Amino acid sequence: MSEENPARPTLLSRLRPDLTPWRSSRDFRLLWGSGCVSSFGSFLTYVAVPLQIKQLTGSYLAVGAIGVVELLPLIVFGLWGGALADALDRRKLVLGAEAGLGLLSGLLLLNALLPHPMLWPIYLVAALVAALDGLQRPALDTLVPRIVAHEQLTSAFALISLYRSTSTVLGPALAGFVVAYSGPGTAYALDVLSFAASLLLLARMRAVPPPTGAVKPSVAAVMAGVRYACSRPELLGTYVVDIAAMLFAFPNAIFPFLADDLHAHWALGLMYGASAVGSLVVSATSGWAGSVHRHGRMVVLAALGWGVAMTGAGLTGSIWLVLLCLAAAGGADMVSGMGRSTMWNQSIPDELRGRLAGVELLSYSVGPQLGQVRAGGTASLVGVRGSVWLGGLACVLSVGALAAVLPKLLAYDARTDPHVAAVRATRERQADPAGAAAAS
Repeated sequence: MSEENPARPTLLSRLRPDLTPWRSSRDFRLLWGSGCVSSFGSFLTYVAVPLQIKQLTGSYLAVGAIGVVELLPLIVFGLWGGALADALDRRKLVLGAEAGLGLLSGLLLLNALLPHPMLWPIYLVAALVAALDGLQRPALDTLVPRIVAHEQLTSAFALISLYRSTSTVLGPALAGFVVAYSGPGTAYALDVLSFAASLLLLARMRAVPPPTGAVKPSVAAVMAGVRYACSRPELLGTYVVDIAAMLFAFPNAIFPFLADDLHAHWALGLMYGASAVGSLVVSATSGWAGSVHRHGRMVVLAALGWGVAMTGAGLTGSIWLVLLCLAAAGGADMVSGMGRSTMWNQSIPDELRGRLAGVELLSYSVGPQLGQVRAGGTASLVGVRGSVWLGGLACVLSVGALAAVLPKLLAYDARTDPHVAAVRATRERQADPAGAAAAS
């Protein structure tokens, strides 16, 4: 009997999420479950904090100040967290930060239960949460390449993005319902419970010791990571393209004014959630992403798509077309995220991955913060719709210019890139040291 040819992948199999990482790695399942629970819980606090500040002060400036107190701790501790992720057991670092975040939610709960809740503890906790998030995120991001097979990294990121997008769509709606009917205290209490569940899952993961050749965390170690990033134009390109896209075309801060301009006050919540819907659709149909090898082009084309979609959102006068454009922008951003994550995880040596994750944290955190300032400032000069479409156009032009001056970003190919080959060879030696020694 002749051997049957393997079945060709169907269109459905190329669109649905690849569950291979979830099936093949117990630790990935635990990490995925922990993130899913924690993400939904965190949205409760994300919505409750500004609402409580509004209740206490009635001040727009007081609510907006949350972003100011969070930015500096996120930058400083994000870089330091990257150095720690390269020097310590990443699982222990994630576990410790998760416990600290749970305790901080407990402090918000205690403050909310006071007869007269105080304002300053909310700001203090917000700054500490940003610091702990900066410490945790690089270790969290660099755990995945240690617990998932090299060729499954794109699929693993898509699965993580699936729960993140789902929580971004459903989390605020759930949080709004809880806070409206039960108050901030109930939201904080539920967040504490979510952290407890997350900790139980993380505690069951196996240890992830630091890589061979790990260096002690220091300012010099941090700078070594920054120098490595600057030495690789294709990596540098992923950072600056994402920053440019968010700087010029992240108009979320002026959505309330855009809703007024379109006479669609009822659609404000939909505007905030539309991009997450687009991200969710891409995550849920991401089976095709595993066959992509030119991830630099993937990042550039997706960033251009983001800019085009935002341009359309500013030019149209229909709320439904605005929502469609915002959803398309969210989908493009998810494609860009998959390309960036795959490039980073496939080509960065394990001993540097934590510090580079700290640099990455800055690239996708600072851009949106500055983009909010850009959007508001431009709106004051040319109006809200002008701010949106001009920002989208500036995004397209700047990304196109960056692609032209960074040819190595467009030329990147995971099949031939020497950094990818080196990382793959290192993982193979670690998985089978006896075979590697015999081959040499």
